[in-house]
Amino acid sequence: MDREYLQNKNTMDFEFEQNPKDFIVDELPHAKYSGRGNFLILLVKKVELTTWDMIAIFAEFLNIPAEKIGYAGLKDKHATTTQYLSVELKYEKSLKKFKHNQITVLKTFQHTHSIRMGDLAGNRFSINLFGVDDIQAGQIEKLAAKAEKNGLPNYFGYQRFGRDNDSIEQAKEMIKGELFVKDAKLKKFLISIYQSVFFNEWLKERVLLSREQSEGKFLLLDGDVYLSTEDKLFTPKEKPLKDFLDKKVVPTGLLCGRDVFRSRDAAREIEAKYDDEFLYEKGYRREAVVFPHAIKIKYSKDWSILNISFELPKGSYATVFLESIANRNFTAKDMKG
Repeated sequence: MDREYLQNKNTMDFEFEQNPKDFIVDELPHAKYSGRGNFLILLVKKVELTTWDMIAIFAEFLNIPAEKIGYAGLKDKHATTTQYLSVELKYEKSLKKFKHNQITVLKTFQHTHSIRMGDLAGNRFSINLFGVDDIQAGQIEKLAAKAEKNGLPNYFGYQRFGRDNDSIEQAKEMIKGELFVKDAKLKKFLISIYQSVFFNEWLKERVLLSREQSEGKFLLLDGDVYLSTEDKLFTPKEKPLKDFLDKKVVPTGLLCGRDVFRSRDAAREIEAKYDDEFLYEKGYRREAVVFPHAIKIKYSKDWSILNISFELPKGSYATVFLESIANRNFTAKDMKG
């Protein structure tokens, strides 16, 4: 399942590795913590652990169910990552004795409520790219700036679909009724895969249309559904090009299912190809375009290493940003980890 990008230039052969030294992720909270309340917020650093692994370790240490630990999102395993967790304030004294060779509690704050899934603004990434010559370094800087200005197609990255894309086939078989899945969590996960495949294929068609008709800038269509900075979905009578360029609104794509706002007119003609109106799972809309920002680049010519750091909104993939620059797809098999 290929992903196409707005910047269709030459490919680049740089490499990167998902490991604790060369792939760093820092969670950005969606709001300031109050400094008072009945919950304790922990800023934690983890190395070579999934978020689930880390939560299990804290749950065992505190002798509480994992569900009692709040978190905003899942972070990569093969990386050094920081993120926020929450527990009840009564565990503050116990946590002062917590020690683990892969987890460090950096700071703690009090807050009025626990952290819920999605309670983050985004993530900041710092990634080392290897095998970059000085010409490519200049090209990477220009392409990154272009993505910051014009936007980045918000594909689901390769991580979503498993090492061999095996989860895609399982999802399709389950939806067709050819595979029975008893476990509720696995069932929900496979349905999300099914929705993600449709979204990526829809976005690919819209990107190809944009390259053909809009000189590499994402093409807005009549009937598109937009998301405003106030998190409101709407379909305007006229295409809000200026607001899109000013990053006040973004067009969205469909994650098919029930009770979801669908597009109209020309936008619906394309969207309908990637819809399953009979899917019983709840549907959603996802930003079709995101804007990487706060981009910084450091290049070491002697070592042919370029460090690129940037921020992305929640739910977006750093590897998709790197794919757009390299103009080629990465897979789980490419990552040394």
